[in-house]
Amino acid sequence: MYETKIENYIIRPAVPADSGLILQFICELAEYEKLTHEVVANEEQIRQHLFGDAPHAEVLIGEHAERPVGFALFFHNFSTFLGRPGIYLEDLFVRPDDRGKGFGKALLSCLAQIAVDRNCGRLEWSVLDWNQPAIDFYQSLGATSMNGWTVNRVTGQELEQLAATFVTHHD
Repeated sequence: MYETKIENYIIRPAVPADSGLILQFICELAEYEKLTHEVVANEEQIRQHLFGDAPHAEVLIGEHAERPVGFALFFHNFSTFLGRPGIYLEDLFVRPDDRGKGFGKALLSCLAQIAVDRNCGRLEWSVLDWNQPAIDFYQSLGATSMNGWTVNRVTGQELEQLAATFVTHHD
């Protein structure tokens, strides 16, 4: 558990029993981003991939007066140029009624401390280009927009086709 400078606000690592809460936060984030049609995750997938035998990501839960108000989902990546691991923040979300109270800033501060403790070379994330409040918030914390970089993604049928293009999988 991480104590913060905000009264009655703690940040704690998520546990398997939080799988439903994490999915709820994901759905609330998707609603805010107008992307609810893209959410196909379910509670069992969350439990399996975050808390199973080979976890793929970690989650921090922010609680104010023992009430969940936000979360951060992150995982490690690796910088070949730095020769060190990094942390990629996949999602940061604070419920709308709880914004402006420092909860999101505290979650990012906690992630930065985790990155420092784990000898990571960077903490990075993406933000939707229309989300000016988030862009302004991140820049106020010293974040730098990576102009000149474009995120690329392959999913679904295209991912399957690319996987089968030049290789055959053998166990």
